[in-house]
Amino acid sequence: MYKLLLAFTLLLLSSGSVWAHFGTIVPSDDIVSQDDSKVLRLEVKFIHPMEGHYMEMANPEQFGVLHAGKKTDLLSGLKAVQGKSAEQSRTYRFWTESYKIRRPGDYTFYVAPTPYWEPAEDLFIIHYTKVCVNALGLEAGWDKPVGLETEIVPLTRPYGLWTGNLFTGQVFLKGKPVPFAEVEIEYLNEFSDNISVIRPPSDPYVTQVVKADANGIFSYAMPKAGWWGFAALSEADRTMLHDGVEKKIEIGAVYWVRTRDMQ
Repeated sequence: MYKLLLAFTLLLLSSGSVWAHFGTIVPSDDIVSQDDSKVLRLEVKFIHPMEGHYMEMANPEQFGVLHAGKKTDLLSGLKAVQGKSAEQSRTYRFWTESYKIRRPGDYTFYVAPTPYWEPAEDLFIIHYTKVCVNALGLEAGWDKPVGLETEIVPLTRPYGLWTGNLFTGQVFLKGKPVPFAEVEIEYLNEFSDNISVIRPPSDPYVTQVVKADANGIFSYAMPKAGWWGFAALSEADRTMLHDGVEKKIEIGAVYWVRTRDMQ
């Protein structure tokens, strides 16, 4: 059985069809108006967005929100939930939290997960993930960095986006732009808001790829309504032990935005 699994893993690696991993924070709403519920439900997951495949997610090391220049620790409010996707027979663990909006402005939620060991790639994965929610009409704060080891800072306002709009962001690693960073892009392929699941015709359609410029700036036009994730990957300057052997760490800067069709 072990030899069979190893052969299958090698086949995936050689065929170029290894799925892209994405840390995910999806709020119940991305724009909270006066008439909306002021309580957000946030889901924190580790997934392959287009394929609908979910990984077990350990308790994150950080979870918080940046609002009006102040960071608030929300880690203690996370609750573990068992889920099951349409593509999987087994359950997986993810995290949820409810957060009450009390003041106007932009709320950037962020997570720093526990390192995830990926045997198919022989390394650990840490995806620093962000999403921005606007509240009560005050558009202020969406372009401010959180201060994570690596992160995408939006240059396009990350809400109020129509389908087809161009999203532009800048990739940072330890506070400095990452020249010519490779950015992977995937659609959150779930039944939500009456949006049908997409069936990619071949592997290259699963993960879109763009290259940033010399200042770490990239752009992408989103062709469908829903949630879109952007992941810029780097190799950490440190290693971690696995079974007594030092292993590399992939660190990802991940950002999520939502688009809507123009009616």
